[in-house]
Amino acid sequence: MDRKSFLKTSLAGAAALAAASTGLLACTSQAPAGKKNDTRLHLSFQEGTAPGETLEEKLDFMEELGIEGFEPGGGSLASRVNEISQALSGRNIRVSAICAGFDGFILAREASVKASFDSTMRQIVRAAGELGSTGVIMVPAFNWQDEVGLPHTMETRDYLCEQLHSLGEFALSCGTTVILEPLNRREAFYLRLVSDAAAICRDADSAGVRCMGDFWHMQEETSDYAAFISAKDYLQHVHIASRGRRIMPGEDGEKDNYVEGFRALKEIGYPNFVSFECGCEGERASTVRAAVSLLREQWEQA
Repeated sequence: MDRKSFLKTSLAGAAALAAASTGLLACTSQAPAGKKNDTRLHLSFQEGTAPGETLEEKLDFMEELGIEGFEPGGGSLASRVNEISQALSGRNIRVSAICAGFDGFILAREASVKASFDSTMRQIVRAAGELGSTGVIMVPAFNWQDEVGLPHTMETRDYLCEQLHSLGEFALSCGTTVILEPLNRREAFYLRLVSDAAAICRDADSAGVRCMGDFWHMQEETSDYAAFISAKDYLQHVHIASRGRRIMPGEDGEKDNYVEGFRALKEIGYPNFVSFECGCEGERASTVRAAVSLLREQWEQA
């Protein structure tokens, strides 16, 4: 082929490719937009989040803001079932998760410590079921509990899954779940990633064992989005705080960006609560209102 013929053929091919590309772009641009994701943001407050001297005052403030969930601590929960039930009666607020409150821990080697965990955890789980809670939050072991010499072995993991299966089945019988919470490495040496918690839920083989993510502790993650996507159907609860000092969302300025995590929650159709677990540096009433507004704005952006 001479140079003239080569150029002629090449230009014709380029023109055809350009036409095809233009057609493809046209088809893409004219394709119907995807259905708008209608997954809603359900916000929850721990008991100390809202201003107010009494539980009634706190709930009044929450209801005014459209907060749908209330997350009490697990300590003495059994004795508070009637109090909480009556306080929520007639309100558009329900109990979300229960925040720990048990004695001992599930991976304790010492029999008395493990027995204390078993009895107190089951009391809380039973009360959680009575309150219609989504589950009781638990951490397998904190850093300060490493005196038991917990080995990082498959035997330890298998033991945890066996214990969780039993506990999860008990929770199901009570109408609730147990929720594994990964923590950052400064607080827990055993479970730090949401994906690891989800894998343990899978291997515990009980619908009563679920996990959560906490935006504060998720500094261990390389991606908020990937962390929540990895948990998918196992994700039962989410905690939120500012990302610098663990105070109200927004009090750490531009660091407090939750859009990527929220996008994942929308994509998986997350049906449960995003609950405030944080301190507060500013005047509480106005700071809490601003934090709620920020989260709702970022949810829309996601």
